[in-house]
Amino acid sequence: MEQYFDILIAFFLVVAGLFGFVGSFGLIKLNDQMSRLHAPTKATTLGVGGVLIASILHSAVSEHHLSLHELLITLFLFLTAPITANFIAKVHVHRHQTPETLPPAGEDSTWATFMTEDKDDES
Repeated sequence: MEQYFDILIAFFLVVAGLFGFVGSFGLIKLNDQMSRLHAPTKATTLGVGGVLIASILHSAVSEHHLSLHELLITLFLFLTAPITANFIAKVHVHRHQTPETLPPAGEDSTWATFMTEDKDDES
């Protein structure tokens, strides 16, 4: 029975390695910065998730106790990765784009990095 868990742990590690490789490859090969930002934030997060699942299974099966440290790492990763990606994207938009070259902002009518001052402040 333990051999099945070893195979499952190896599966999660291989999947994590594949996601990590795809994220790293995308970081190098994609054309623009916004595309490069997408590859590591999505694929590498899934890769780290696979390693953490394998670690939880290993501690439960081999060491006979449930380790919850991995859940805290997962929580921290899922909270910080999107915020970091958002900050990097806003810096890119702010430094390399003008309001005229950006796609339509939708309901907001302007992008957050290009908000203009209110007309009351101009007088």
